[in-house]
Order: sequence, then C-alpha cells, then structure tokens
Amino acid sequence: MSELPIVVIGAGPIGLAAAAHLSEYNQQFLVLEKGPKVASNILEWGHVQLFSLWEFNINEAAKKLLQKTDWVEPKADKLPTGKELVDEYLEPLSNHPQFKERILYNAEVRNITKKNTDKMKSNYREQQPFILYVNLNGNMKKIAAKAVIDATGTWNHPNPPFADGVWNNEALKTKLHTHIPNLLEKQETFKNKHVAVIGSGHSALNTLIDLTELKKKFPNTEISWIIRKQHVEETFGGEVNDELQARGELGRQAHQIVDNGHVKVLTGFYAEEITEQNGHFEIRATDGKVLGEVEEIVVNTGARPDFSFSNEIRLDIDPAVESTRELAPLIDPNLHSCGTVRPHGEKELRQPEQGFYIAGVKSYGRAPTFLMATGYEQVRSIVAYLSGDEEEARKVKLKLPETGVCKVDSTPIPLKINSLNTTSSCCATSCNE
Repeated sequence: MSELPIVVIGAGPIGLAAAAHLSEYNQQFLVLEKGPKVASNILEWGHVQLFSLWEFNINEAAKKLLQKTDWVEPKADKLPTGKELVDEYLEPLSNHPQFKERILYNAEVRNITKKNTDKMKSNYREQQPFILYVNLNGNMKKIAAKAVIDATGTWNHPNPPFADGVWNNEALKTKLHTHIPNLLEKQETFKNKHVAVIGSGHSALNTLIDLTELKKKFPNTEISWIIRKQHVEETFGGEVNDELQARGELGRQAHQIVDNGHVKVLTGFYAEEITEQNGHFEIRATDGKVLGEVEEIVVNTGARPDFSFSNEIRLDIDPAVESTRELAPLIDPNLHSCGTVRPHGEKELRQPEQGFYIAGVKSYGRAPTFLMATGYEQVRSIVAYLSGDEEEARKVKLKLPETGVCKVDSTPIPLKINSLNTTSSCCATSCNE
C-alpha cells in the first residue's frame, strides 16, 4: 500500500493544513472537496469575522509553502472575515504547485470501506487499503488510499431548534435560517419584521448584534431571543477576561444590547413545536409558553457530525458528545463550563480502524468552541504519526487561550461601551470548515 495516497476529505483550513504537512513529509496525498472550489463552506459565512488574529489562522507548514511563492502574508494583528481567510490564504494555498493537481473539486465522498473487507471481517483487515466511493462531477469513482483524514466539519448538519434534538418537521428546514444571516444581502428579508433567534452560543450572539444594527435603520424590527439557560448572563462568556479579545467583545456587545432593551429575552424556553399559519410562526415551549406572530426564525443551536459515509469503518465515537471518544471528557459541556481543551493529537484521535482519523471541528462532535489552531495541531500530529515520526507526533505545540470565566454570576453587570462594532465575529467553531 505504500504507493497509495493519503486521502484528506475536505479542502477547508484543517484539510489543507493536513495536506501541507503531508507535503513536508513527501507523502503522496489527495484532497477531496465536495464544493466547486476551496473552502466552499467558509464562503457561506464569508461576511463573518473570526475571533482569532491572522497569526493564529495560518498553519505553519502551509506558511512555509506560501513563502516560496509571491504570496503576500496578511498582517498578523488583523482579524479576517471568512471571505478574507479564503481569498488571502486558502485560495493561494490551493493554487500552490504542490497542491494544484492534488485537489479534486465537486468530489463528494459517499462511502468508505476496506478493499474486499466489510465491517465485520477482521482477518488481514489492516493490510487492506481504504476504498472511497466518490461522486466526482456526477460520476461514481473508486479511490484507494493507505490512510484517510476526515476534515469535513459539521457545517451542513445544523442542530434543530427543538430541545429534544430532533428535526420533528423536515419541511421546517427550508423555512428557517440555520446559519448567521448576511443582513447586508438579506436586509429585505428581516427589516421591520418580528425575528426570533434560537440559541445561546457565539453564532446566536452574532445574529443578535447584526439584527440590532438593522433595527437602528428599521425601528419596527422586533427581536426575540429564545434560550434554554435560566440566566441570560450565562451566554456572555468571559467578556473582558477572554484572552481572545474579539470573542470577549462579542459577549460585551450582546450584554449591552440586552441591558438596553433592544432584545426581548425568553429564558428557560425549551422549544417543542413550531407551527406556521398565514406566513407567521408560533413557537411553543414544553411548559406551555408561546411566542407568536413571528415572521422569521434564525436557528443558531450549533451543528453535529455526519457519519453516514463511514458506516463501514470501525469508529469509536462517544455516545453523548459524538466526538472522538478520547476527547469527550475534555470537551463535554456537561462537565466543563470553560471553553479550553488541553492540546491533543494523534493519540487522542486514533480510531479502531487503523489509518482513519477524524480531525477538525468534526472531531469535537456536538461540543462547541473549537478553535482553528486546535485543528492545525491535530493534523500536524496525525501526519507525523502516519509518516513514521512518532516522536514528533507526541509533541505538544499549542497553547490555547482561556475563556476567562468558568462560573457565571447571574447578577446583571452594567456595561459601558461607546459604540457597537457592526462586524460579526466567529472563532471558526461552528462557523468553520
């Protein structure tokens, strides 16, 4: 199998970082991207600003490759938007001579298995190559690989608005907004309407801040915020104590608009049913509370991984978090109220299926607050191991920032901010890859 490539699924920042490290080790590799161009998912949230500065968003192995070209490195102390991340980093990287002929676009992986070996068979399993069934520009193709790194992310699999975690009405998916809306492009959709935002994470805060700016132009815009938490202050994070300044600023801005009464907050609201009649939605909670006369609903409740194409691969996935099992105790929001995770690599991401890895935000399952730099460390370690460099694979080369707050006092804290920043922010967590 030594002559076969290592296949990376997904040409987002983590997938291309893996490819850059594979190039460093002179490994044969192939990148499969479902979309028509590099980082297709990121371009869907191109208007959103990242939490982290450029210096933390560029993989070191990729940087070394780019520095050998005419690439102009972005200023390290600036915060890029998703589109800038693609235009100024990922697009040039994908066009590098080491990459250009090794990325297949419009390549959707439908199934992964082992050659002549289904999931049940154990004899000589490790000696068999992986076989990927790929829909390439409408034609099914089989691609053999000696190892696979799944960096597909979770972008296309949003969580439902309902507290029980089930999309109980499939038709709703086409009627609700499940990402951070680009209000510059969709102003007509939201202006002077009653908009409900469901969710308490960073994406929801982004949406609320943007809607508040829209409300300044169109005062009849009404904003309702539905959260399951009992105290809204729990959603604001570390604020001034957050080592990622932009992430802290996001919490401060959200705190301010709530204190100023721009948003109606419904706490302890567990959505159970959403019905539509005459162009208006009614959202009913399990305790009987009802929010009616809603015209648009934005669902920012996170996302979850898709394992459908790896059903014939032996995986060890945590039953609750749906992350790689070794990571679960480190990132389970039931156990941790801080957003930090100790650096980890190949060992924690290892699967029963030798040579198969899930990296990037998908490795976190349903857990929130994934940082792009974490994914870079993951693939650096994985590639080192696959290349026989176990010493390098065991090294830790990452320090993660603190969120600043582990327990939140539910007493409202007044804020004084002169003006709101109208640019959304993202940590490349749920809005990544």
